[in-house]
Amino acid sequence: MDLQLKGKTALVTGASQGIGRAIAKGLAAEGVKICIAARRRELLEALAKEIVAAGGTPPHIAVVDVMEEGSPQKLVLEALKGLGQIDILINCAGGSRPPIPVDAPESEWSEVMTLNFIRVRQLTHAALADMIKHKWGRIINITGKSEPDGLLAATPAKAAMHGWAKGLSREVGQHGITVNCIPPGRIMSEQIRRKYTPEFRAKQSKEEIPIGRYGEPEELACLAVFLASPVAGYITGAVMPVDGGLRRYAF
Repeated sequence: MDLQLKGKTALVTGASQGIGRAIAKGLAAEGVKICIAARRRELLEALAKEIVAAGGTPPHIAVVDVMEEGSPQKLVLEALKGLGQIDILINCAGGSRPPIPVDAPESEWSEVMTLNFIRVRQLTHAALADMIKHKWGRIINITGKSEPDGLLAATPAKAAMHGWAKGLSREVGQHGITVNCIPPGRIMSEQIRRKYTPEFRAKQSKEEIPIGRYGEPEELACLAVFLASPVAGYITGAVMPVDGGLRRYAF
C-alpha cells in the first residue's frame, strides 16, 4: 500500500529510544522529512546516522527537555526552522512512575501530570496553527492505559490525554486534521528492561498476554505511521491499544 507520505514533514518527540525511535525510522522510510527531539544528543545523532544510511533524508535534531518552562513553544519554532512546516506531530515524550501513597506531596502529582499531559497539550496547541494554515495535519499521541491498578499519578494523566484528544479531534477535523491516541501495552524498551526482570516478563507473557510475548517498538510504529498518512484521513478521535490483547476491556 502506498501511504502517500513522501514529502510530508513530522516532529517526533521522545525520539531517542524505544517507541519514538521506531516511529521516526518508520516515517523516514516512507519519505517523511523529520525533526527528532529528545534530551540526549548522542542518541539522536546515532538515530540520524541510521536514517541516512537507510536512504532517508537527514533529520533535523532538536535537543530539548520538555519539562522546562516554555519548551513546547521553543520546540515548535525549532521544528519549523528545520522543516519549513509541521504536517505530523508524534507526541511520544513521557514516562510512568511507581505507585504513590495517598499523602504524596503535591510535587509528585504535578511533575507527572506536567510531563504526561500538560506539555503534550501545550506542544500540540503550539503546532496547530501551522497545520490549520495548511489545511492538513496528523496528531498522534503515544499514551498509556487509563484503567488504574493502584494510585499512580500517570494514570489520570493518560486519561486526561484521551479525553482532551477526543475533544480536540472534534474541533480541528474541519481543517483536515486528525487526532488519535495509541496506548502501548508491554512494548520492549530501555524502561521495560529496567523495571521488569526477564522472569517477570516471561510469567506475564504466559499468563496475561494472549499473543504470549512482549511487543517490539516496530509493531506499534507501523500503526502510528499508518495513522500519520493521508490514507487514514477518516480515523480520528480514536484510542487504539497495541498490547497483544493484554487489556480486557471490550471497548
